[in-house]
Amino acid sequence: MPLLRINATPSALALHDTAQAAPYRLCALASKPGPAVIMVHGYKYAPGTEDHCPHRKLFGKTEHSWPVALGFEGAHPAEGLGIAFGWFARGSLRTVHQRASQLGAQLAAVIQMLKAHSPQRPIHIIAHSMGSEAALSALAHLPAGAVDRMVLLTGATYAGRAKSLLATPAGRTVRVLNVTSRENDLFDAAFERLVKADTPGDCTIGQGIEAQNAVTVQLDCPKTITRLQQIGLPISPPSKRICHWSAYKRPGVMRMYSRFLRDPETLPLAQLKAILPEKPAPRWSRLLPMPAQARTRRQFRLSHPAHAVGSTLCLQDAAYARSDKNEPAY
Repeated sequence: MPLLRINATPSALALHDTAQAAPYRLCALASKPGPAVIMVHGYKYAPGTEDHCPHRKLFGKTEHSWPVALGFEGAHPAEGLGIAFGWFARGSLRTVHQRASQLGAQLAAVIQMLKAHSPQRPIHIIAHSMGSEAALSALAHLPAGAVDRMVLLTGATYAGRAKSLLATPAGRTVRVLNVTSRENDLFDAAFERLVKADTPGDCTIGQGIEAQNAVTVQLDCPKTITRLQQIGLPISPPSKRICHWSAYKRPGVMRMYSRFLRDPETLPLAQLKAILPEKPAPRWSRLLPMPAQARTRRQFRLSHPAHAVGSTLCLQDAAYARSDKNEPAY
């Protein structure tokens, strides 16, 4: 099966559940045909643990397996190389965010090894939540053209930082699909409250990314869903007001990412920019219509200026908002 499971440790890159050196195995597979797609998980995962291992959950043989959904089933020799990139993402949100930023160097090292053995091979990244910080941070360590396409799923990173990293040599040449949804507003607000932005008042990329080579896709926007269906990408409408995982669990979404990464000529960024709304809907536009009695348990107050609706707004705790107890709390 063309799937390589790699874990980033404090000292080196290691293969998951084997003693073989990661660089050796990477070099052996680098020249295989097809694109290389690096998959990066988000917060609360820990490789090798019984309950939190991403290789058993997101990257394993589960209902919502990323490798399977992206076409890495071992059925065709040219389907490319899938790289499941694991890292220790447990601890306080602030600590893990800092770790994700530093992880960019190790992620870049994987990309550099692949490019050294197969310079023409397209390399793509798909990342969820805090993994988006690692994916974007890797751009600061790479030359122009190192990463072809990037899919960021409800990214836990700031828009200002994303803009600056997309201004680097590697950042200017990558094409970015920034996937967001108002279902994720609660998690965006919690991130902004707990992780200090470099620039006061900055918001997460859930509000969009200001870059010519990035397009924001709001998955709970009726107009977006209609326009995507018109180009052969049917996506189910949202079923919840609060959800951090619909960006990869919603029926139809992984097919869109697979097409964006595997068949770029059929889904150019310019086409998406032309048919999709220019800006996402305002934050809280899905939550505000909720009946007051539905928002009472385990509330906390958000007072950051970027969160304000009127003055302050009470919302459920992010852990309570989970629809699936097997998922991380964020």
